[in-house]
Amino acid sequence: MAHLIHLSDLHFGAHDDRLVAAVEERVNDEKPDLVIISGDFTQRARTAQFQDACRLLSRLRESGHDVLGVPGNHDVPLYDVLRRFLSPLTRYRRYIDDSLCPFHQLPTAAVLGINTARSLTFKNGKINDEQIEFIRQTFSRVDAAVPRILVTHHPIFALPTGDGVGEPIKNQADILQMIGEIGVDILLAGHNHRASHQDSADFVTKSTGALVIQAGTATSTRVRGEHQSFNRIIVNGENVEVTLIGWHETEFRNGDPARFTRKDGRWVKLGDEGIEKVPTAPKEPATSAN
Repeated sequence: MAHLIHLSDLHFGAHDDRLVAAVEERVNDEKPDLVIISGDFTQRARTAQFQDACRLLSRLRESGHDVLGVPGNHDVPLYDVLRRFLSPLTRYRRYIDDSLCPFHQLPTAAVLGINTARSLTFKNGKINDEQIEFIRQTFSRVDAAVPRILVTHHPIFALPTGDGVGEPIKNQADILQMIGEIGVDILLAGHNHRASHQDSADFVTKSTGALVIQAGTATSTRVRGEHQSFNRIIVNGENVEVTLIGWHETEFRNGDPARFTRKDGRWVKLGDEGIEKVPTAPKEPATSAN
């Protein structure tokens, strides 16, 4: 069994210090096997913002936590044009991680992060052909019985953003083909500041066999119709439990866990009694008071 904490969109520079402290406290209480951060460590990729993010990561690691992160589009300088095109992720490499595609092998899960941030786009992401081949090669070395988890900042699919629907990642068809062929089990992403979890067949006609889990923003003041939140993910072979841990004025509280099991190549959501749930229309999220 793998116990994961999935954070995203910290946005240091547009963050709330109370939330940062509360996230750190909760992670320490959870004692996860791995902390995953799916991009946007900073608001504007400035040195001071990266330093703040680095201090949080240092404290987490000093407390005994392994951390895997990937860059987001906000970690590429927006207004510093020369740096944006000549050395877009130099500060990220210095303060966060020299690897833009980190890999972490747990006994019960294999986690690979892929950089989707690009200099030529302001917010959209891409996985290029070289990265697709890298994903193939990396996961080909993983035992077939071990769940495979792919982490990106940008969602693979077009998902709600709070004020509409975002664009899917570029080169989507090739990515979905690769995901299906090599058997990626779980896709983790952020970017939209909206939390969700569902089978990939809800988005495309041909299921890739992947469970799609989105994280909201953990610490940013830039919310989009939802309170700040992050995910606890328990992966136990063919079974996955996702708990949304949401901010409630003074503390993070657990939501009801969503449980999934694999059935006929799809991830099926279970009810409290362990039986398949009939899908219902999603409820409109409450407007954040923050």
